[in-house]
Amino acid sequence: KLCEGILNILEKDTKTSCQVACLEALRILSRDKKVLVPVTTKRNMQILMKLARLDTVEDPLERVSEFPVIVEALKCLCNIIFNSSVAQKLSLELNLAAMLCNLLQKCKDRQLVDDIKCFDLRLLFLLSLLHTDIRAQLRQELQGVQVLTQALESSLSVRWTEEYKAAEDRDRLPLSLQETDCAIEALKALFNVTLDSWNVHSKNESHQFRYMAAILRHCLLTTGPTEEKTEELH
Repeated sequence: KLCEGILNILEKDTKTSCQVACLEALRILSRDKKVLVPVTTKRNMQILMKLARLDTVEDPLERVSEFPVIVEALKCLCNIIFNSSVAQKLSLELNLAAMLCNLLQKCKDRQLVDDIKCFDLRLLFLLSLLHTDIRAQLRQELQGVQVLTQALESSLSVRWTEEYKAAEDRDRLPLSLQETDCAIEALKALFNVTLDSWNVHSKNESHQFRYMAAILRHCLLTTGPTEEKTEELH
């Protein structure tokens, strides 16, 4: 009942501070699988997807004041999808992976969106891990390899000297914590999406995998903010 009450409030046009507080409470509650059973419905998933700005294809990410709401809604979706098989099935029906890829594209070349990008990538990782049909959809329909590779490239701030050769800068500063976390989530999602990609059939796929290999090499030469984060990245 508490979760339903929170979602009823979130469905209304409330203040940003109220939305964030409600989402933070829901995120904590959504760690309990028993709590999720009555609230994991198509309507409730759509409420959270709307708050995460996943229902707007064209609108850019411009209102910085909305960013905390987007991040908390993505965190809630991560918990719900991880803990609920019903939510995993609804994700395919609601075309959640396509919406996440679209949001990820909106994060390109934008400042102050690292948290949004990171939890978008984490949700793509969970979907590709827990639902084989979504993994196939990402690979075949949504250009998931390209989208995720570009997200990884952006997180690592790769500069190119040749088509498949990234610039090596020995004096480069370590990645920030946010950049490292984004890169790690992109790598995890890429692993799932390319898991069954032993046979490369087209010229475009060949290019994509050579491009990804060059970025992975650059990743191995990159350090994170701490020794532990560097190890996790590698």
